[in-house]
Amino acid sequence: MNSTEGRTPTHYGDNWWAGFFDPLRSLTARVADFFAPSSEASGDRDSYEISIELPGISEKDISIAVDHGSLMVSGEKHIERKEEGRTYYFSERSYGRFQRSFRLPADAEQDKIDATYKNGVLSIRIAKKKSGSAARSIPIRKG
Repeated sequence: MNSTEGRTPTHYGDNWWAGFFDPLRSLTARVADFFAPSSEASGDRDSYEISIELPGISEKDISIAVDHGSLMVSGEKHIERKEEGRTYYFSERSYGRFQRSFRLPADAEQDKIDATYKNGVLSIRIAKKKSGSAARSIPIRKG
């Protein structure tokens, strides 16, 4: 019998630990999805567009940034209700901070991004690089 048979694995890379954390990873993903605003991405020959639903959020409470090939959208929806003399029986509205990040494609022009906000939908347009940056062949020299 070798020294590892019959013992419980003790480091993260082993199958026992991977199985142990799977339910937690699943729960974390579901929680992140719950707080993340709905979005869609599309593109045409000249640009990409990301649309994010942000109903009830003021434009001044939205931030957009680009860092190391990722586009980050964050903000906060403030609670604005008066509770004086009211009894709430249920509320399906959500409030608080949110953040979404999107990995930009290699042909995205990170310096050519613009955004508009209308009727609770944030639209972000990202220009594509011109086709002048095509792949090229690299010759192999004799060594």
